[in-house]
Amino acid sequence: MKLFLLHFLAATAASAFVMSPPHMWTKLILTHHWPTTFCEMEHCQSTIDSWTLHGLWPDKGIECNSSWHFNVSLIEDLIPDMDKSWPDLISPESPKFWKYEWQKHGTCAAKAESLNSQHKYFSKALELYHKADLDSVLKKFGITPSKQYYPFAHIEEVIDSFYGIKSKIQCVHPSKNAVYQILGQIEICFTPDFSLMDCEKESSKKPLNSSVKAEAKSGFSVCDPNVPVYYPPMI
Repeated sequence: MKLFLLHFLAATAASAFVMSPPHMWTKLILTHHWPTTFCEMEHCQSTIDSWTLHGLWPDKGIECNSSWHFNVSLIEDLIPDMDKSWPDLISPESPKFWKYEWQKHGTCAAKAESLNSQHKYFSKALELYHKADLDSVLKKFGITPSKQYYPFAHIEEVIDSFYGIKSKIQCVHPSKNAVYQILGQIEICFTPDFSLMDCEKESSKKPLNSSVKAEAKSGFSVCDPNVPVYYPPMI
């Protein structure tokens, strides 16, 4: 576990940068979602059986530069990886999901020199996604889609112990008194120099932007630690 963290931090150290402006964001939230849960909510069809990217979100700012339009030709070399790792589950043939993420979050992340272009933003998100390799981590510790329920504490312990930080695990709650909750979204957080950090740890006194808190699709909320978790197999 410690070797993994040392390798992870060493691999990202070359990308470090200094954040000086007081209004600058202080955290990046690498958000994964489980396609089966997402599509059950959004009435879409997906044959993807691995955790995919939802986005890379700075903790401050929403739609920071409306005049900085998305141009898919600037990330043409990334598209094969994005189709697989960061797909639009609702409209697979369209780049509109990437456009949305750039306009809402990328233009804010771009306040940092290391993310100040569309190519830098999307390529860094893909890099962090592959290095975190959440899907493989869960499988390595026997957490796979199943009709059986998992104790929430087991999932949380595996993720947090492996990465050495506190993640944010989100579920869909079918009803107020449901006997289970459905695993849907997992956030892993990074400092401005791309080192792992607690998702609930703030490096400034200002509260987390409320718009980022609400970014998860309607129906996703922090999992209840006392309710069993259903990790649904691909339909």
